Amino acid sequence: MATARFNTNVNVPEPNLARFLFADARLSPLWLILRIYIGYLWLFAGWEKLTNPAGVWVGGKAGAAVTGFLSGALKKTTGDHPDVSGWYAWFIQNVALPNATLFSYLVTFGEIVVGIALILGLFTGIAAFFAGLMNAAYLLAGTVSTNPWMFIAATWLVLAWRTAGYLGLDYFLLPKLGVLFNRRDQAKPETQ
Repeated sequence: MATARFNTNVNVPEPNLARFLFADARLSPLWLILRIYIGYLWLFAGWEKLTNPAGVWVGGKAGAAVTGFLSGALKKTTGDHPDVSGWYAWFIQNVALPNATLFSYLVTFGEIVVGIALILGLFTGIAAFFAGLMNAAYLLAGTVSTNPWMFIAATWLVLAWRTAGYLGLDYFLLPKLGVLFNRRDQAKPETQ
């Protein structure tokens, strides 16, 4: 029996619309606005947790808020159409709840770091990925709130990683890491 072989030397070009939306620096002001807004939301959420006077996120009672949140999520695993799937309930029971204090610190400082990175345009694609990951975790725990549209915004920022931080620190850092910006005014004319 012959096995199918696929040509892996194929380069599929990026469609013009995708290139314009996600790789054209002319749209970087749009990504700047979205990036700063989403970053502010994450920074504010993390800062509220960090400065919580009851100390239920960080401090003496760290883990209490996470335990309450996750216990509430476990109550959403029943019925004909549960809000929390069985595999995520297993994760909550066997991984997250036994390590509630650790998750409390991870959530608090993760939100702050993601917020700062997005505001500054620092490793924007990576920061947006972790923002979307946190949104997905909250959605999987049955919390809708602002998470669906924030997840969509984070996904767009991941797709636009090349220009989402162009008006930010990525402009200076990405070239040092080998990501070169192809500027139109310096592009060499194509030879035929």
